Amino acid sequence: MTRVTGLFWRALLAFLALPGVVAFLVPWHLRPRGAHFSVAALPIVGIGTVLLLWCVRDFYVAGRRTLAPWAPPERLVTLGLYRVSRNPMYVAVLTLLLGFALGYRSITLGIYAAAVALAFHVRVVRYEEPTLARLSGSGWRAYRARVPRWIGAAPVATARDDRELTG
Repeated sequence: MTRVTGLFWRALLAFLALPGVVAFLVPWHLRPRGAHFSVAALPIVGIGTVLLLWCVRDFYVAGRRTLAPWAPPERLVTLGLYRVSRNPMYVAVLTLLLGFALGYRSITLGIYAAAVALAFHVRVVRYEEPTLARLSGSGWRAYRARVPRWIGAAPVATARDDRELTG
């Protein structure tokens, strides 16, 4: 098996194991039994799906690896949706979850989406950003200075961020 073929299968497995479970399998199991999905929410689910696939593609092509922690990108991915948010894959998953919560009119799915949003934020702040600062140094600092963590927010460097970069 060539390196490219092996990478493709690892990327596909990572997609199925991570956002596939969080954004599709768990919501499917949490949906209200017997409830019909409102077609009015389909555009939200569609947008979330397209955004997610776009991000996974960027990780695979530009990062030369997968979205999985066991095979992270070799390079800092800063193109495509990563030009408007440092975490567009998480934004895409949350868009999907919001779409499912609205489509099924489910408080349970809404609570799940909120819990996932909190977990994503904690992971980004406590693990991903310090790791990127350590591995990518000045490239990360420049990227962090120009691109917000989440969509719509101005990029903000905190004293904690600066300590992590120098310490």
